[in-house]
Amino acid sequence: MNEPVLARLHQLMTLREQVETLGTGGPWIPAADWTDEDTHLVLHVDVPGVTADTLELLEDGPMVTVAGERSAPDRLMAGDRPSGAFRRSLTFPQDVLPQTGEAQLANGILTVRFQKRHPTIDVDAEHLDSASTVTP
Repeated sequence: MNEPVLARLHQLMTLREQVETLGTGGPWIPAADWTDEDTHLVLHVDVPGVTADTLELLEDGPMVTVAGERSAPDRLMAGDRPSGAFRRSLTFPQDVLPQTGEAQLANGILTVRFQKRHPTIDVDAEHLDSASTVTP
């Protein structure tokens, strides 16, 4: 299958998992963002209250999976925050070099940097035009 079809299939599977867990107090799914840093893609995942020793990161082809667990507070009387195990699979928005992920957990945010297969190169067109001008 090609990558757009796999990405769409993954989105449908994630949506199905979310629908199945509505109202069941089941697994929670942390919010995530991708950012572009020219030579790297960076994944940011909100995991407040999750300790580094419960986190897992698995890279598999065009996807990366983050899993972990957040314990419920002791002596909880009432609460809205989800707890327990989570598992979130995301499709890379661009090709990355395999096994280049570098993770850091700080302030409840898991940040993972992946080296791009084809880095973004910013070119200043004005600078190029002036450099190609030949003076007699």
